[in-house]
Amino acid sequence: MSEARRGFRHPVRVAFVIGDYPEEEFRRRERAALAYASPEVEIGIVRTPATPFVHGLTPAEVQLVAPGFIAAFREAERQGYDAVVPLGTLDLGVDGGRSVVDIPVIAPTESMLRVAGFLGDRFGALVYHDDLIPLLRAIVRRYGMEDQVVGWRASGFDLPDLSANLSAMTENFVDGARRLVRESGCDVILAMGVTQCPVLLDPAWVEREVGVPVVEGIGAPLRVAAMLAGLGLRHSRVRWRRSRAFERLDAAAGTGKGTNA
Repeated sequence: MSEARRGFRHPVRVAFVIGDYPEEEFRRRERAALAYASPEVEIGIVRTPATPFVHGLTPAEVQLVAPGFIAAFREAERQGYDAVVPLGTLDLGVDGGRSVVDIPVIAPTESMLRVAGFLGDRFGALVYHDDLIPLLRAIVRRYGMEDQVVGWRASGFDLPDLSANLSAMTENFVDGARRLVRESGCDVILAMGVTQCPVLLDPAWVEREVGVPVVEGIGAPLRVAAMLAGLGLRHSRVRWRRSRAFERLDAAAGTGKGTNA
């Protein structure tokens, strides 16, 4: 099959959606994402005013930010990106976004789980705080892989406090990962919180410290997104039907989108 028929083009353009963070925190996340660019993969940043950067995150805050992320996916498509990835392992706006845009919308946690499945059988997950374990466990359950995540640990800090407690967070993260390997038989570590890793901690360094592969939620989804876009693949319209509500919005705005999906 020819490259033209399958939609190959270089570079593939992948948008990374970052929410509303303090400027220094935004720049950390921007640098972490752009580090995964290559001659074949161009990565651009799309910003949204929605953010999960709060103390005491609950499912309420997660659902409240979805419209902002869906709007950012639409903007990424408008700018000509081939695929889009939201920041963070909460997979913000992904399910709805797949019914709104025609480019792949790639979920970080889903990507981590799929990639980890190529590398091992028993996964250990590191989250920010114990309170987040039920929320992240529910996301893993959504993808039908809860039985493979055999252990959970927390580095002990809420998201807005991680940078100010880097030394303690690093010690707790590495110790938790080692315990997951030693006590739970984990053969892959999932960094279920991108600020821990790769934003603040280098996954290659963590891997050397713990002795098993470390899969994180920026590099994995960005490269999965590039692969799918490069293959000319997009989400099934049998599974994710096109949203008529957004078709009407597009028609009212005169864009003409959404008539053939």
